[in-house]
Amino acid sequence: MLQVIKNGLRFTLNAFTNNTNKDNGEFARRIMHRHSIFWKAPDAELVRNISMHPGTSLDEWQSVDYWQRTLSNKYNARLFAQMHGCRVAELYWKGRNLSQLNFGDLPDQYVIRPTIGHSCNLVFLMDKQINHMDKRFYSKEELKTIMAASLKKNPYQEFLIEEFVRSEQGAYQIPIDYKLSLFNGELAVINVINRMGPKSGLSSSYDENWNMLEDICRLYQQSPYQEPPACLQEIINCAKKLSKTYGIFVRIDFYATDKGAVFGEFTPTPGRGMGFTPKADKMLSDYWNKHCPSMI
Repeated sequence: MLQVIKNGLRFTLNAFTNNTNKDNGEFARRIMHRHSIFWKAPDAELVRNISMHPGTSLDEWQSVDYWQRTLSNKYNARLFAQMHGCRVAELYWKGRNLSQLNFGDLPDQYVIRPTIGHSCNLVFLMDKQINHMDKRFYSKEELKTIMAASLKKNPYQEFLIEEFVRSEQGAYQIPIDYKLSLFNGELAVINVINRMGPKSGLSSSYDENWNMLEDICRLYQQSPYQEPPACLQEIINCAKKLSKTYGIFVRIDFYATDKGAVFGEFTPTPGRGMGFTPKADKMLSDYWNKHCPSMI
């Protein structure tokens, strides 16, 4: 296992190096353009962190320019998914005031994640005080110290403490990521990440009918074929419903659990467009042209 992880890390480094030394494709350029428009705007953080609630109407969600930015806040994303009938992990706690967080009220297994972030940063999959992400023991005091440091850096940041969803077999482990790339309700590809840690894992790609494709991702070592999850159709149906409202291109993450499909998050600018193979870049660009013409 250690050698597999080492090989995966070496593959990731080589792939990233090779990718950054080549001209970016059309899809990459569009994603970088979107990233600039979305996140360099003066109102970027205000829009991302608009305080939504379960009764927020769709008109309210869509009342600002590039409203999809609001869904990059992971709490807002949960609410939006629930509004569309999608299953989400149970929420145990949300906020910034750590003095109000009592770890004694939590079950032995829980997940900590920030409302703002990417690439699994500050994500803890806790199982009797062992974090599955790095296999380390964390005391409750240490977790609070880490969270407090992040909150101090960003006045918009909050933390969510959620249910640690189990695999379809009922195991507590790093969930398999099912990352669906969609364009206004049209599914282009499902990228499956078998994560070994925050920055390492195996990757494979499939079409809507679970035919294996050439892997779209150069950030992880390629995985051999794996069987589809039992809740594949539920994942696809939920993702398409969310995508149709979202409109523009988005990657939507789901988990396959013993309760069925569970929503993860929206990613409007995955990897800032980098890490895709030339063939994947062209395929995604073609979908963009066909299903989201003239859209950002």
